[in-house]
Amino acid sequence: MASLEEIRAERLRKIELLKEKGINPYPIATKRSISVADALSSFTKLSRENKKITLAGRVMAIRGQGALVFFNLRDSESVIQGFLKRDDMDEDLFSLFQDTIDIGDFIECTGTLFMTKRKERTLLVKSWKILSKSLRPLPDKWHGLQDVEERFRKRYLDMLMSDEVRARFVLRSKIITETRSFLNDAGYLEVETPLLQSLAGGALAEPFKTHHNALDIDLNLRIAPELYLKKLLVGGFPRVYELGRNFRNEGIDMTHNPEFTMLEFYAAYETAASQMAFVEKMIKTLVKNVLRGTKIKSGEDVIDVSKKFTVTSFLDLFKRYASIENPETMSHEDWKLSAERFGVHVEPHDAVEKIMDNVYKKACRPRIIQPTFIVDYPAGFSPFAKKQESNTAFIDRFQLVIAGVEMVNAFSELNDPLEQKIRYEEQDKKKKGGEGDVSPSDEDYLEAIEYGLPPAGGVGIGIDRLAMIFSDTRNIREVVLFPTMRPQLD
Repeated sequence: MASLEEIRAERLRKIELLKEKGINPYPIATKRSISVADALSSFTKLSRENKKITLAGRVMAIRGQGALVFFNLRDSESVIQGFLKRDDMDEDLFSLFQDTIDIGDFIECTGTLFMTKRKERTLLVKSWKILSKSLRPLPDKWHGLQDVEERFRKRYLDMLMSDEVRARFVLRSKIITETRSFLNDAGYLEVETPLLQSLAGGALAEPFKTHHNALDIDLNLRIAPELYLKKLLVGGFPRVYELGRNFRNEGIDMTHNPEFTMLEFYAAYETAASQMAFVEKMIKTLVKNVLRGTKIKSGEDVIDVSKKFTVTSFLDLFKRYASIENPETMSHEDWKLSAERFGVHVEPHDAVEKIMDNVYKKACRPRIIQPTFIVDYPAGFSPFAKKQESNTAFIDRFQLVIAGVEMVNAFSELNDPLEQKIRYEEQDKKKKGGEGDVSPSDEDYLEAIEYGLPPAGGVGIGIDRLAMIFSDTRNIREVVLFPTMRPQLD
């Protein structure tokens, strides 16, 4: 079997052969008259009329030798068989195909359509032209890329060799399109807010840091657009959303990538409760429009979104799944012992809310399969959520979990500037105590809401995770075109 270096050298020789004959191996234009998909859909009419057409695409297979050559030509999602017959075309052109064309090359073919004896729709090629000469061989078509890391690093080959992978990213695109359509129809305005921020606020996460040379200031890649979006509510926009990239300098696992796509939307005069109903309608609409049904396959489970989504208390989950009978009265030390029981690592400076959340993620969340809204979170869980009026020990917040994955985080937005200042001061104390996941005080945001922030309901949805659920995949890197990877060493 020839080495990569030998194959590449042979293809370079073929490029020189083309050039010697005055042929550009990488011409600017093609005279393609129809796509392969349209040619196949109009096959009966085109073949009956014996109409000459010009197709363009990548050669995916070559069969035959001597006076007859068959090949597969693919453009986009469609493949057609091509047929060259020495007696039916210029002999030099026929020989040039045999001498210079390899699997992976892009070519243009002109000819007429016919049906073979084996009922294969085929283009009888009268002439052809090289469009782009490949230098490296494609992976084996039956096995594709077997190494998972290689698949993620070379997504272009992964997509090229796998219909399933290509379909997954088409589905992701449909999710985004349908999401925008749903929000636009509901009166939301799409906006763009800064990716570079002097303060990384709006979430509890570690930011990526950079420096702007001209202004000589340190900046952060945003961890969330939340505070800017709420400033727009102050400015008079009643409903806004942003669908874009966030960046968090944290670990990589099955549901986390350092850069990820997030949807956040905010509506004046809405609450967590009203947004909960809106989110349920949104998820059901997306499943209907993207998957054409009401069910999602998730491993061995089937997610049924036709039913009313379950609503359950955060603390009740510990009783149900972790055998913790009195979570509401447990001390910090009690939670540390529970964390140890479930194999959850605890840092000395970790607040009780962080320990509770990590125990929940380990013991409870993986067991929640059907769509479930989780409510009644203790007050310390979010610095930007309003406390419940009926019980100030809890915040007015919900999360949506599907198939063991957190899909949505939402709450009634805190719009009391005095209370927000107190929350910021509490966060600053945690930071001084060594805790990393805190939201820094943002005086500019405090000033903005002192002008008046209307009561509002805010929602965040992870688009990557939504794509995971819809495509029945378990790893976020399967739905991110080019996930973050450690550089490959030679």
